[in-house]
Amino acid sequence: MKKLIAWFLRSVLHYRSHVVMVNLSRCFPQKSYEEIRQIHDRFYLHLASIFTQTLWFGTCRGERGRQKLRRRHLVEFTNPEEFNRLYNGAPQLMLLQAHTGNWELIGGIVNYSYGVPLAAPASLFAVTYLSQHNERMNRFLHWNRTAVVADQGFRGYVEASQVLRFALRNKDEKFTYSFITDQSPYLSTSKEHVTFMHQDTVTMTAAAKLAVKMDMAVAYLRMAYREDGKGYYMSVVPICDHAKGEDPLEIMKKYYQLLEEDLEKQPWNYLWTHRRWK
Repeated sequence: MKKLIAWFLRSVLHYRSHVVMVNLSRCFPQKSYEEIRQIHDRFYLHLASIFTQTLWFGTCRGERGRQKLRRRHLVEFTNPEEFNRLYNGAPQLMLLQAHTGNWELIGGIVNYSYGVPLAAPASLFAVTYLSQHNERMNRFLHWNRTAVVADQGFRGYVEASQVLRFALRNKDEKFTYSFITDQSPYLSTSKEHVTFMHQDTVTMTAAAKLAVKMDMAVAYLRMAYREDGKGYYMSVVPICDHAKGEDPLEIMKKYYQLLEEDLEKQPWNYLWTHRRWK
């Protein structure tokens, strides 16, 4: 099924194929055309996996759904001790995520540690999202993304424009925040730049600024393909234990450096259909 979906997206719909090729060529200038084409084709297999996994994830509702999710072993958290150290050592924890692996599975994070349990309860996770123009799509994404935690007191599905208000209202609770921060900034007036994949890149800084304001611990949330190709390894890479006094732009530079390292190792494992550089 995955190969059929990949073929349909790539060779029938030609879904943003030109965008993918341009992005890959710019980001990997040292690679030959044939190497870029191979990454391009494998990316569409990755994209097909995201579609099928995400729809399946939406069926994992309630306690029986969580058991099903754990039996599938789709994601394995490899360093829960480090997550717990960061979480326990600061008022709150900020996870800077990217469009690697399958970011749509983040709602099941507390179920992905098969040894030491994560110290953070599902009810105190907060994930940000960007509202879609189509209200039906908004409702579907909300229903699907929160399937695993809908019955666990989860209240942290927060629209991007409301994050600061949410964080201030809940500043005395030990929340873990997950921000996807590799897109172009929502506000075109942003002047913060980094070098990412050999290109000058305008960057979001809102998550880093919030972490500094609230003195959060900050970590990069890594999501890499497992060797068996049937799932992902998830891990945290510390950026700072306490963000107070840190420069938000320097936090983002460390984040992009870590993301670059991942893309060099698994170049297909990214959402290359984004028009990231304009």
